Amino acid sequence: MPESESPERIQRKTTSIAQLFATRVQETPDRQAYRYPVGEDWRSMTWRQAGERVKAIAAGLLSLGLHREERVGILSNTRLEWLLCDLGILSAGGATTTVYPSSTPEECAYILADSDTKYVFVEDGKQLEKLQQHRGELPKLAKVILIDGAGDKEEKSSNGAASWTMTLAELETAGATHLAKDPRAVDDVIKGIQGEHLATLIYTSGTTGKPKGVRLLHECWAYTADAMEATKLITADDVQYLWLPMSHSFGKVLMAGHIASGSVCAVDGRIPKLVDNLSVVKPTLMAAVPRIFEKVYNKILEGAKQGGMKQRIFEWALATGKQGSRLRQAGKEPGGFLSMKLGIANKLVFSKIKDRFGGRVRYFISGSAPLSRDIAEFFHACGILILEGYGLTESSAASFVNRPSKYSFGSVGLPMPGTVLKLAPEDKEILMKSPGIMQGYHNLPDQTAESLTEDGWLRTGDIGEVDDDGFLRITDRKKDLIKTSGGKYIAPQHIEGKLKATCPYISQVIIHGDKRNFVTALVTLDEEATMKWAREKLDGKPYGEVVQSDAAKSLISPYIDEVNKQLAKYETVKQFAILPKDLSVDEGELTPSLKVKRKVVEKKYAHLLDKMYEGSLASAD
Repeated sequence: MPESESPERIQRKTTSIAQLFATRVQETPDRQAYRYPVGEDWRSMTWRQAGERVKAIAAGLLSLGLHREERVGILSNTRLEWLLCDLGILSAGGATTTVYPSSTPEECAYILADSDTKYVFVEDGKQLEKLQQHRGELPKLAKVILIDGAGDKEEKSSNGAASWTMTLAELETAGATHLAKDPRAVDDVIKGIQGEHLATLIYTSGTTGKPKGVRLLHECWAYTADAMEATKLITADDVQYLWLPMSHSFGKVLMAGHIASGSVCAVDGRIPKLVDNLSVVKPTLMAAVPRIFEKVYNKILEGAKQGGMKQRIFEWALATGKQGSRLRQAGKEPGGFLSMKLGIANKLVFSKIKDRFGGRVRYFISGSAPLSRDIAEFFHACGILILEGYGLTESSAASFVNRPSKYSFGSVGLPMPGTVLKLAPEDKEILMKSPGIMQGYHNLPDQTAESLTEDGWLRTGDIGEVDDDGFLRITDRKKDLIKTSGGKYIAPQHIEGKLKATCPYISQVIIHGDKRNFVTALVTLDEEATMKWAREKLDGKPYGEVVQSDAAKSLISPYIDEVNKQLAKYETVKQFAILPKDLSVDEGELTPSLKVKRKVVEKKYAHLLDKMYEGSLASAD
């Protein structure tokens, strides 16, 4: 099994994120650290101001009696306080249990109970109510700290018992009192943190089954900070827009890179505000999941279908941009007449697309799910570089990424410095080793043994290949490979990516065919794009009627035919069904990082799948 690792060198200098943050505050106290919304306005916070709040939160937790490696949960959307509370927990020597804010009351109770969480930060009364419903199942949860809201003062006054809740402001006040008595209380705890101490428990949302608690040590996040700094993906002059769920490892590694670089981080997890915020924040870089790029891509293509001169200009500009993209992918810079044409294309078309993202983005980072190569090349033709990366919660997220000066579309890039890769000879499963690999799954020794080899290699469950330049390509999930009744293996994500990149009306696709004699698809339609089409073609019918109409099926069929021409005969989609509504996190069909829960969707719509195979003798070959 040949091994490959990044040619870049890594200087290990970070012990923990708590130590890194304290050093950052000391070295650049008056530089801007964060931007955050208050109402409709954006405010700024310096590293010194952030340091004062983090130290107060840490001291407040110590005053409550927090001991080293005890768990403190955070149940909140992404916002400035999420980061401050997390840093406070780490600086007090505790370990953060992350809980997705979209989790059900039952899921919240399971995670907090399984992790033995002692204290928990909750965003507001709505999240508090989830815990109150299952309070009897959480005997070890001693205190709930409300970020917004007043807590349960009524409970305290009525029965004389100590209140189960307190506010974040009250915790910080208690911390200030604690520091007045012992000014070095937090500094001494930070100094004593070792790499092998537990830092984070992230419960994987998973596409099936109960979530597993991934045990990530201080060494894991310290490694990601040093690796991010070695690659210079984030520099001191950058303004990063952070909206991803901080309960996910992708968000956590961006936090590590931000502190290591000393850059500015604008924080707001409200997805409906994303587009408006971009024009205000004007970031130089942003990480996102592929679904964001797919939606923008489809919107641009749909908007370009105006006919007449505007459409011809767009098509000319895109063709010109693709010429430039091909040269840049080959490591050359366009010159002469092509350079002049690209300047005109940028002025007429591409600058307007860039303005949607604030006009200053150097590049995007895409992760969490596969990004279609067609979409990456489209944006590159428009002068917007998307660097795809790859990692698992079990590897602290930062494992592979394309670089601004060395990238290959369709790949997830090169190993991060300090990460080693090998492919299993029997099935090409990706195995990796780095200081970022988890300690194991919390309270699950059997599952830990399945995922980690005795000598420390992580079995990722992904199938891949490495090209001659060292770029890794994910060909599919080991467990997602479809085997037709004819014995043919099919990679569904490959087909799904092509369909989403080809059809501007498709939102989600689930390719089906395991143990079946041919391939079918479940499709959901993007409401905005579809209703724009329906207003002209179907006299303003509601979305529910539109997606069930024969006209909608006729709209999608030519795009499926187009993709089928690019596939082997046994891979082609013979039939498809349009689902009555789009998939959602709330319905349990998507993970919080917007990955499709394939088995959940197939079970929910089994009647539609079975109907497509009724009485069929079609062959998969």
